[in-house]
Amino acid sequence: MTRALTLAARGPARGPNPRVGCVLLAPDGRVLGEGWHQGAGTPHAEVAALTDARVRAGEAALHGATAVVTLEPCAHTGRTGPCSRALVAAGVARVVVAVADPNPVAAGGAVHLRSAGVEVVLGVEEEAGRALLGPWLVAVGRGRPYVTLKTATTLDGRVAAADGSSRWITSPESRAHAHALRAEVDALVVGTGTALADDPALTARTPAGEVAAHQPLRVVVGERDLPAGSRLARVLRDTGGSVAGTPADGGGEVLHLRTHDPREVLTALQAREVRHVLVEGGPTLAAAFLRADVVDRVHAYVAPVLLGGGRPAVADLGIASIGDALRLRTRAVRPLGPDVLVEADVEEED
Repeated sequence: MTRALTLAARGPARGPNPRVGCVLLAPDGRVLGEGWHQGAGTPHAEVAALTDARVRAGEAALHGATAVVTLEPCAHTGRTGPCSRALVAAGVARVVVAVADPNPVAAGGAVHLRSAGVEVVLGVEEEAGRALLGPWLVAVGRGRPYVTLKTATTLDGRVAAADGSSRWITSPESRAHAHALRAEVDALVVGTGTALADDPALTARTPAGEVAAHQPLRVVVGERDLPAGSRLARVLRDTGGSVAGTPADGGGEVLHLRTHDPREVLTALQAREVRHVLVEGGPTLAAAFLRADVVDRVHAYVAPVLLGGGRPAVADLGIASIGDALRLRTRAVRPLGPDVLVEADVEEED
């Protein structure tokens, strides 16, 4: 299973499908084949491993084999066929799984395998499997995209000075890390206030300043129109006012959602198979997502800078007492040049 998890990690962390790895073993423990899922539309890990085994050991070697898989084999036909049926057809006798599939569309593989006489073992290295699946697992389980809220503030919690200036509070190291995070998510969300004030490109860039290979969908939330000459408005115009075209600036497609309701935003993105959303908007948008109780993780970049005034990172949450404060669970603290990044989870109440 450790090897299967290593293979799974080779797949993309973003996209509608999970990262999955598979190792096929002969009855005597020999490795017959290996595979991992390389992204939407490509063979699933089990099918890739079966193909590898047929090349390396031949079809007959698969009869009586054990499949070690990081996620329960699927039982539905999507872009590819059901993996559980492929394993049965190949003569696999035993399937060992780290994590049961929470997706109601794809689940049921274990039931199908057992009904065909295949032994199924669930929960092997489950904690490591869940950690690898990360936001995808939460998104599928909750029926909405996983939401990471990003803030970049001074030590006293300000995102801009009194005159509105904010470039740059954090260091080049923090900004490079934030761009790397953009390249790992499916969608990047800002409000119309940020779009109007900063005229952002919302692209993901490498440390060298080049456009990264993966670009998230760029989402603007709010009812106000974007200025005709702004960068995001130009992309919308050049792509025909929809996400069907290819942006000339090398960034992701642009979508303008004319709503103030975070849940409506997430519903629209869920319909597009978005699994991980990065909210980079200002105080108003941050507060809206927090009040709606749809933030899963916070990435807080904190610079050793003091302003003593200016705009706070989060607008009013309606909290009057310290006892009602929203408290997070810190998962990691890391230095980034002179700054510090705090990663913290917003945990559901029991």
